[in-house]
Amino acid sequence: MPAPASAQRRVGVLLVNLGTPDSPNTPDVRRYLNEFLTDGRVIDMPAAVRYPLFQGIVVPLRAPKSAKIYQQLWTDRGSPLLFHGLDLQKLVQEKLGKDYVVAFGMRYQKPSIEKALEELRDAAVERIIVLPLFPQYAAASTGSVQEKVMDIVSKWWVVPSISFISSFTDDPGFIGTFVTLGKEEMAKHPYDHVVFSYHGIPERHVLKGSHNGYCKLATCCNSYNKNNRYCYRAQCYETSRLLAQGLGLAPEQYTTTFQSRLQSRLRDPWLQPYTDEVLKEMPAKGIKNVLAFSPAFVADCLETTIEVGTEFKEMFEEAGGAHWQLVPSLNAHPQWVEGVAEMIRRN
Repeated sequence: MPAPASAQRRVGVLLVNLGTPDSPNTPDVRRYLNEFLTDGRVIDMPAAVRYPLFQGIVVPLRAPKSAKIYQQLWTDRGSPLLFHGLDLQKLVQEKLGKDYVVAFGMRYQKPSIEKALEELRDAAVERIIVLPLFPQYAAASTGSVQEKVMDIVSKWWVVPSISFISSFTDDPGFIGTFVTLGKEEMAKHPYDHVVFSYHGIPERHVLKGSHNGYCKLATCCNSYNKNNRYCYRAQCYETSRLLAQGLGLAPEQYTTTFQSRLQSRLRDPWLQPYTDEVLKEMPAKGIKNVLAFSPAFVADCLETTIEVGTEFKEMFEEAGGAHWQLVPSLNAHPQWVEGVAEMIRRN
């Protein structure tokens, strides 16, 4: 017989996204980039090289340029990644009810993961479910969040049960909400092709995590199975297949690509094909109207609104394209709120 509601211990939920500067001003952007780009899971080189290279050279050069881009992104409510995250936290809390305590944190900067975990500890939750808001698992994103959480709680004298939702690549709520948003855009305008653009990572990151050498960066991603379930590339292709199925697309009607590489292909190959190179070739092939998705992100941010929504649009039009449209991120869409709540309930 279940215990009375008053005797039940509550479940803690920690939602985590990547992070954002406190403001679009250069000093705040510099602080954010310093923390982000010195994470050993993001830049996997020895600390003795990583810190002086990025804190001493890369970040000082990059911060002023990034600040100008963040100024384009900023709204009256501040950073979209932050306020959409807080909106999601509030609505998921309402959806789950009083038996849960939902907190929100960022891997880099504020609100910190440490502060969010303290909120859950103060609430005396019985256990904690951690949901990094990255649909496809990557060591540099989800893995970094997991490492940070474990590092923090390892210093607690009493550690509650903790579980992680490491990926939601094929989650029905995640896929279904993007399908809904995509169909809304498709009803407004005819499109020749659909591009699913994912955040890129170095090929070596994929190979380092390959199960028993399974990954060959080739046709091994044509199916999603036990050998590649945590391969970032395989997960991206699986998400694309499921989205295409929901949208009623044939294989020739869509392309999976990767964006946001930090270094040149010759020095450090990243996952390919590269979105910016693919889109420039499309108009010459008769593809003049493109609908673009960013399914590696669940909230508006620099990589979606600015990179895909603005910069790629300009590149496409300069190459002879007529219409490039970004599908909005999930943000705090009601269907996505229910999807997150359902993931928590299942776990």
